[in-house]
Amino acid sequence: MQATPIRIGTRGSPLALAQAHEVRARLMAAHGLNEQDFEITVIKTAGDRILDRPLAEVGGKGLFTKEIEEALLSREIDLAVHSMKDMQTELPDGLEIGAVLPREDVRDAFISLAYGSLMEMPSGAVVGTSSLRRQAQVRRLRPDLEVVGFRGNVQTRLKKLEDGVAGATFLACAGLNRLGLSDRVTRAVPTSEMLPAVAQAAIGIEVRGGDEKCAGFIAPLRDVAAEVCVRAERAFLKRLEGSCRTPIAGLALFDTTGNSGRLVFEGEILTPDGRVSHATRREGLASDAALLGDDAAQELLGKAGPGFFSTAG
Repeated sequence: MQATPIRIGTRGSPLALAQAHEVRARLMAAHGLNEQDFEITVIKTAGDRILDRPLAEVGGKGLFTKEIEEALLSREIDLAVHSMKDMQTELPDGLEIGAVLPREDVRDAFISLAYGSLMEMPSGAVVGTSSLRRQAQVRRLRPDLEVVGFRGNVQTRLKKLEDGVAGATFLACAGLNRLGLSDRVTRAVPTSEMLPAVAQAAIGIEVRGGDEKCAGFIAPLRDVAAEVCVRAERAFLKRLEGSCRTPIAGLALFDTTGNSGRLVFEGEILTPDGRVSHATRREGLASDAALLGDDAAQELLGKAGPGFFSTAG
C-alpha cells in the first residue's frame, strides 16, 4: 500500500486493542506481512476521558471516534478501527467506511455471580449498565429491579460486579468473545428478548475518501453480508436521529429459510423508563437494505408521535 509501517488508529481499551489486533492479523494474512509492518497508534477520545458522568449527559455518538477521525484526516494514521455501534450515522467530510469485518455474536450477555438470568433476580436487586437501551429494556422486562449506571471498560465493569456494586450486568457477547472472556457469560440473551444496539458486534475500518490504495489494501477484509446488515441498521438509526441519549435497538439478519438474498430487519424504540416501546419488522431484498431500515424508522416515528424523542430523556 505504501511505505511501512502502516498506522492503525484505535482507542486504548483492551477491547479496542483486541479489535485493532484482529484487523492487523487479517491484513497480515491477506498480504503476507509481519507485525513490524504495522504500527498501532492509540488515541484517547472524549469518551475515554469523561468517566464521571453518563455519556448521555455529554453528547451522543462520536464521543469514541472524533479524535481518531481527526488523526485520520490529518494523515497521522492511515486507517482507523472502530466498533460500528460507536459511529455516527453521518461521517465527517472526507471519510468513509472502507470495510466491515465478519460480524461476531450480536447478542447481549447477562452476567451475574449469583443469578442465572434476569428473570431469576429477586425484586429490588440491582442491575448495572451504562447503556440507555439496556436500562430501558431491563426496566420493561423487570420494572421491580433497581437499575444503576455502570461506566468503564469490560474489565472495569466485571470488577464492579465482583465488588458487589450490582447483582448483574450486561455486556456484548461479541466483546467478551474477542477478549477471550466468553466463560464469563452467564446467559446469552436471545434477540427476541433484548434486541441489540444498531451495529453491535461489527468492526468497521474507516479510511479517507478517495484513498484508492488504502481501499484496495483493506478490501480482502470486507464481509459483504455484515456490510449489508449494518447498512440497514444504520439507515434506521439515521432516520430516527438516534444517539446514546435515546434507547434504540435494531438488527438485520439474512433470511435463513433458503431465501439467501432476503433480509429480515427488526427495530425498536423505548422510553428510558421502559414503560413505552414501539417495535416493527421488515423483510425485503438485501439490495434494498437501507430502504428497509429507513422505512421501519418512519413507521416507528409515526407510531411514537412527535413528542416521543423530545420527552424520552
